[in-house]
Amino acid sequence: MIPLEYNMPKLPRANAIKHIAAFKRAGWIVNHIEGSHHILVKAGSQIHLSVPVHAGKELGIGLLRRLIEKADMTQEEYCTYFSKKK
Repeated sequence: MIPLEYNMPKLPRANAIKHIAAFKRAGWIVNHIEGSHHILVKAGSQIHLSVPVHAGKELGIGLLRRLIEKADMTQEEYCTYFSKKK
């Protein structure tokens, strides 16, 4: 039997701005900025996502996985939003 992790798509490595754009395509909006963290919210949800934005640095894969999970998306859904243009 193949472990579940091998059936999941490879998450994209990119800076936080590109990941924020993907969450926006999924219906999230930037509510406000606290220091270097962009706080995203979605209508009808009590959840907020805090995405650190640091110039020249990629968003860590572990953090990205937690954000996707917190946003109640699958990795496949997220990759679809990430690969869309506008």
